[in-house]
Amino acid sequence: MNASPSHRPHPAEWTETQSLLPSAERDLPAGRHQFHKEQMMARIHEDLRTPSRTSSRTSSLTSATSPVAPVKRSNPFLRRTILLPAAALALAGAVAGGLALTDGGTQDDTTALATGPALTTRIGTADAEGAPQLLDRISLAAADTSAPTPHKGQYIYIASKVADTYIKTVGDKSEAVSNELHSRQVWNSLDGRDGWLIEAGETSDKGITLKSNVPFSGAYNALAALPTDPAALLRKIYQESDAVRDPEVPRDQAAFVAIGDLLFESYPPAEVGAALYKAAAKIPGVVAVDDAVDATGRHGVAIARESDGERTEWIFDKKTLRFLGERVVVVKAKAGDLLKVGTVTHTSAITERAVVDANKQLPGQVS
Repeated sequence: MNASPSHRPHPAEWTETQSLLPSAERDLPAGRHQFHKEQMMARIHEDLRTPSRTSSRTSSLTSATSPVAPVKRSNPFLRRTILLPAAALALAGAVAGGLALTDGGTQDDTTALATGPALTTRIGTADAEGAPQLLDRISLAAADTSAPTPHKGQYIYIASKVADTYIKTVGDKSEAVSNELHSRQVWNSLDGRDGWLIEAGETSDKGITLKSNVPFSGAYNALAALPTDPAALLRKIYQESDAVRDPEVPRDQAAFVAIGDLLFESYPPAEVGAALYKAAAKIPGVVAVDDAVDATGRHGVAIARESDGERTEWIFDKKTLRFLGERVVVVKAKAGDLLKVGTVTHTSAITERAVVDANKQLPGQVS
C-alpha cells in the first residue's frame, strides 16, 4: 500500500472539513487545469521560504526567460491541485497554523533536473465492464494483513521514481519537454505532523523538513479512522472533495483522484485500502486497462478514469496486483495543443514502502 509530496506534493494541510484530501506535492497527476493551479501553489511554496533564500536563485521549475514558468508537481505540500483554487486557501491556513518548510541545506545545493523530449507511451485498451471485477481482485489483495502494523513513534517511508512532461516557454517558443526520471524519498510520522522529503531537483541532498500543526489526510492515523464500508467511505470522499473541488473538474474525477492520492504515498491499514478500491468501483467512468507501464518500466494492468482528454491510471502488478505506481496519459488531443495523444504528463513508481523507527531512517538501518 502507499504514501508522499512532489510533484504530487505531499502531506497536504487541509482544514478540518478537508481532512480526507491529500496534501503535499507530488506530486499529483497533471492536467491542463492543474498546470495553472500548480503555478499558484508553487508561488505559495516559494513564499514560505525566507526572503534571502527565495531571492538566492530561481526555482528549478521556472525559467528566467519564460513569461509562463513551466511548473510540474514539485510543491512538497500539494499533490493534486486538481482539487483546486480552494486548496490554496487550505494551504494558506496551514501556513498560518505553523507549517514549516526548511531545507537541510542551502538552495544552491539543489541541482536542476535535466530535460528531454516529451514522454510518450502506447495507450492501453480500456474496458469498462472489466473494472468491477479487477477492482474486486485488487481489493482482496489489498486486504492482506501480512504487512507490519506501525506503532507510535514510528514513521512511514516511501521511495519512488517520478517524472513529468510539461510545456516549457522561452521567449515566444513553447515546446513539450520532460524532466528526467528522478528519485523521491518521503518520511511521515503516523499523525502526519512531522516528516522529511528528499527529491532530486527539488531539495538539496539533505532534504527538507515537513512539519505542521495540521496533519495531512494521507497520514496513517487519519487513514485508520476512515470508514471501511465502501458506500460510506465513498460518500465521505465525495463530500470532502466537493468542498475543495475546482468547478471545472467533474466531481466523479475529483473523487477518483482523491482516492488515488490516499493510496499513493501512504500506508493505509489493510481494511481501509481494500475499502478504497471497492469505493473506486462505484465511481462512474472507471475502467480497466489491459497494459500500462510505470516510471521504472514495469508493465501491469491499470484502473483508470478519463477526464478532459487525459486518463489517470493506477498501475498494478499483473500477478500479485500490488500497486506499482501511476501515470497520466493524454488520450484525446485538442486543436493546437502541444501535448499529443500518447504523451505521459506524469509518471511514478513506488520502489519501496516500509515502516521505520525514526525520521530520515532508511529501512534496515539500526536506530
